[in-house]
Amino acid sequence: MGARGELFTTQIYLDNRSYFFNVKENRTGDVFLQIVESKNRDGVEADRHQIAIFAEDMQKFLQGLEKSLDYVEKDRKQRQKAAKEKKAEKEAKYGSGKKIYRVKSDKNGKSEKRADDGIKRTGKVIHIVSKKSDSE
Repeated sequence: MGARGELFTTQIYLDNRSYFFNVKENRTGDVFLQIVESKNRDGVEADRHQIAIFAEDMQKFLQGLEKSLDYVEKDRKQRQKAAKEKKAEKEAKYGSGKKIYRVKSDKNGKSEKRADDGIKRTGKVIHIVSKKSDSE
């Protein structure tokens, strides 16, 4: 038995978090799983949270975890399906690969007609065309 009653330990690193899965035995001989989350915070001491699941409760805990994972997977598939349907609906309405641009209108609802002054206006950014081709 290791330090502080540890029988087994494993660690997983994800971005700015670490997860420790420690199997431990307490003074009375009870075996439990300790899950510790350690999160780094901008050079300050790490934020740590832990839970303990005793051996007799592990099956119920795993059943709850399995149900949660099944829900997450089912929800992910539904969201993917909805996104595909929305994309197909949009392509059916506008055609694939075509971009639709709105034309700004004046106060009366009429579109502005501007003379070609060599300035390409695309919203907030103005692109100045330095050379005009003869074909325009």
